[in-house]
Amino acid sequence: PFPPPLLHIQVIEDDRANKSSEPFTTGVKGQTPPLVTTNFQVKDQGNASPRFIRCTAYNIPCTADMAKQSQVPLAAVIKPLAMLPPDETRPYIVDHGEAGPIRCNRCKAYMCPYMQFIEGGRRFQCGFCSCVTDVPPHYFQHLDHTGKRVDCCDRPELSLGSYEFVATVDYCKNNKLPQPPSFIFFIDVSYNAVKSGMVNIVCQELKTLLDYLPRENPEADSVVRVGFVTYNKVLHFYNVKSSLAQPQMMVVSDVSDMFLPLLDGFLVDVNDSRMVIESLLDQIPEMFADTRETETVFGPVIQAGLEALKAADCAGKLFLFHSSLPIAEAPGKLKNREDKKLVGTDKEKSLFQPQSGFYSNLSKECVAQGCCVDLFLFPNQYVDVATLGVVPVSTGGSVYKYTYFQAEMDRERFLNDLRRDVQKPMGFDAVMRVRTSTGIRATDFFGSFFMSNTTDVELAGLDCDKTVAVEFRHDDKLSEDTGALMQCAVLYTSCSGQRRLRVHNMAVNCCSQLADLYRNCETDTIINFFSKYAYRSLLNTPTKTVRDTLVNQCAQILACYRKNCASPSSAGQLILPECMKLLPVYLNCVLKSDVLQPGADVSVDDRAYLRQLLSSMDVSESHVFFYPRLLPLVKLDGGSLPMAVRNSEERLSKGGVYLLETGLYLFLWVGANAQQDNLLNVCVAFQTSLPELDNPFSQRLREIIDSFRSQRSRYMKLMVVKQEDKAELIFKHFLCEDKSACGGASYVDFLCHMHKEIRQLLS
Repeated sequence: PFPPPLLHIQVIEDDRANKSSEPFTTGVKGQTPPLVTTNFQVKDQGNASPRFIRCTAYNIPCTADMAKQSQVPLAAVIKPLAMLPPDETRPYIVDHGEAGPIRCNRCKAYMCPYMQFIEGGRRFQCGFCSCVTDVPPHYFQHLDHTGKRVDCCDRPELSLGSYEFVATVDYCKNNKLPQPPSFIFFIDVSYNAVKSGMVNIVCQELKTLLDYLPRENPEADSVVRVGFVTYNKVLHFYNVKSSLAQPQMMVVSDVSDMFLPLLDGFLVDVNDSRMVIESLLDQIPEMFADTRETETVFGPVIQAGLEALKAADCAGKLFLFHSSLPIAEAPGKLKNREDKKLVGTDKEKSLFQPQSGFYSNLSKECVAQGCCVDLFLFPNQYVDVATLGVVPVSTGGSVYKYTYFQAEMDRERFLNDLRRDVQKPMGFDAVMRVRTSTGIRATDFFGSFFMSNTTDVELAGLDCDKTVAVEFRHDDKLSEDTGALMQCAVLYTSCSGQRRLRVHNMAVNCCSQLADLYRNCETDTIINFFSKYAYRSLLNTPTKTVRDTLVNQCAQILACYRKNCASPSSAGQLILPECMKLLPVYLNCVLKSDVLQPGADVSVDDRAYLRQLLSSMDVSESHVFFYPRLLPLVKLDGGSLPMAVRNSEERLSKGGVYLLETGLYLFLWVGANAQQDNLLNVCVAFQTSLPELDNPFSQRLREIIDSFRSQRSRYMKLMVVKQEDKAELIFKHFLCEDKSACGGASYVDFLCHMHKEIRQLLS
């Protein structure tokens, strides 16, 4: 009764075959883009590229009743500052001078291709709220015989889906133009941090990394200023003013009332102070080499960074390198509350909630200042990621976690993450608002940000990897003739200190027939949205309820299709819409994920970390996170990748070698009978990097691994696993079509279960 098992791979391969040769042009509204697994080029012709916005449905129901009946979520996953491939043009910057961007008088939507010019071009009617606004004289232009402005093609805001405006002083905090941002590095120098080698590695790396601070013009120097602090249970600030022969240390031991002990010489220009900074970075590892101090503080560290940015009157980012649970007497002190006995009970949700309100309040202050926090954790035991992650997640920052960090094993992964994190394009002090045409509105938001009202998504920092998922609801009827519009506008300060507005526009169709909805859905985006919704629900709902709700909603989606759109057939058959064929297999992966159904070896911290990580993942990252990619490495010739196989143990042959990508890790699985020469003795030891051997197989394998790594926002560590090895258990955990050790269903069993649920709903 079920779809043939090759399905998952087939769907991906078919999409590649059909959609990768021609560019995807965005001029026609309501087109479903190619899958995230397909390589394609985008040409912006009036709607935002799918690299910026992906929707769960591109033809949405006209009425709330119809939306409720189908249960298909109406949502968009938006990645406002996404990096584009080299063959696509990045959004143009439009400068309207003193007057600033042209906007609708009533709803304040920005000028875009959906504005209709009338009365010979003297006024325009808003596509969002239909209000008519006068065109300012300096912006006036005549219309051609079709009613379009004659300069339409020369103006990005009239012809493209994505573009930027230079913002005027009215768009700046306190009505004054912003200072360039600052980066402050906080290095934990307690016993564990020093002993693991972390302090030494960070100090060595920063010496070269400071030349790669973000900049807009690759030829110019970065204008980002830097500062340095080390800490254990007290904080050590460093004066690295260029006129000093040696850096000066100032210790603040009263951590209960944090203040900045120096103004001049703390935040400096790298080029001016290079000698002093290098001297400091050489001295730090020596200074603390014999430390016996094991305790750390955490709250005062963030407070110190916030005070420094306030004093300098700028936005910026704090980089925290931290090793242990902050148990020293100080604001934000935490206790060890890890309790495995709560897992699976109604109290489990408390493990995902922060211990106190301290860090939420601190987040609010950080966001007001434009202070974004990135946290690099090096824990050997429980550190309470659920609480330590509150400020990073609320400020648009990131958490990186290197459990049991060992310098020689983990150095490469940590340094690659750190380099990318320091260099990547980002904006500061950002506010995002999503406007929609009459009939729908944005009602809920998911991601790493802060909201003090119901409409503004506030991001102290917004980088090129972060996404915000937005759910829409009906507040009126929509019409098939006009469709529905959304405009996402992000106001931010660029890394050179310029205030800008980035605008993304998207038009979708509206339908009164369910069949049209089911023909234009995007399963990967639906799964991205459902998983974010489910992971957030864990904060106040028992895990089992969260899982049951997910199964139930997907069963309703499929039952509605079966009842209203499918041609009649026997009840024994499972009928899935063409574009949702993979909904059950992907949904099962979400249900079995460590966050929703943990194995015995998954710690509370791991789950809290993954829960936070998913909240700002884009669709291509969540795709491989839930359903990893498994490639048989038989013949590695030519430029094309071997075709993937299904994630199941029965697909692995004893004589084979396979590469598995999870988005966070890479595994090289070596069958018991794999030929040694083929393998270049790669796998004698449990290695993390491949020897650079001079033969075609080895070279091609390294190319594949490098290309996989370049596509992900985090560096994937490679683990080599031999069949029947202890480590094989970790690898098998990612074979998501098989039954999992902790009771997760196999794909086939889950299909039967779904089928039963659907039949129950129909009867």
